[in-house]
Amino acid sequence: MTGTAAPTRRPVIVWDLVLTIVLLVLMTVGGLALAFFAFLLLAFGGDSCGASATCDYDVMTTGAFAAIGGVVLVGLVALVGAIVMLVLRRIAFWIPLAGIVLMIAAFWIGASISGSGVRPLSG
Repeated sequence: MTGTAAPTRRPVIVWDLVLTIVLLVLMTVGGLALAFFAFLLLAFGGDSCGASATCDYDVMTTGAFAAIGGVVLVGLVALVGAIVMLVLRRIAFWIPLAGIVLMIAAFWIGASISGSGVRPLSG
């Protein structure tokens, strides 16, 4: 007998598990809402083009797709990161919180890029 014991696993932190799951659900619902608004940005962003504004449709499309892609990418990374941290039994509640903030930032950056493609006519 060599006397080596199996390494002990960390205990499950119940409050962190519950809070992380709730925040992941909120993050997913919020991400779906932001992606929907990004699609609306793509669909209705150029409504004023022609009559009262000149538009660069390439810039507008790039911004809308950056908003959609940014929200989805950040959401997926946060989801996977939180699951990995939960499996490793580490504190994980901060990952969906950071994901929510970064998803809002990605949407805002994409909307800003899209909005920069609309230039009002000087009159």
